[in-house]
Amino acid sequence: MIQTSQDIGTAIRKTRKALSITQKDLALTSGTGLRFIIDLEKGKPTCQLAKVLTVLQALGIKVQLTPPSLSEKR
Repeated sequence: MIQTSQDIGTAIRKTRKALSITQKDLALTSGTGLRFIIDLEKGKPTCQLAKVLTVLQALGIKVQLTPPSLSEKR
């Protein structure tokens, strides 16, 4: 389960490497900069969410948000 920015960075790095994509190519494909990809893979917590979502989409990583059920809040 992904719970931290470091978890997201690790998932991105593993997927990128499994697809044999360089950081530079991922930056070009996703319209971000190389420095952004490096920071993102390191788990930098202040990375811009919109750019993170763009990178995830470029890699084919799907994001699913599951809010707690109302009964769990009580």
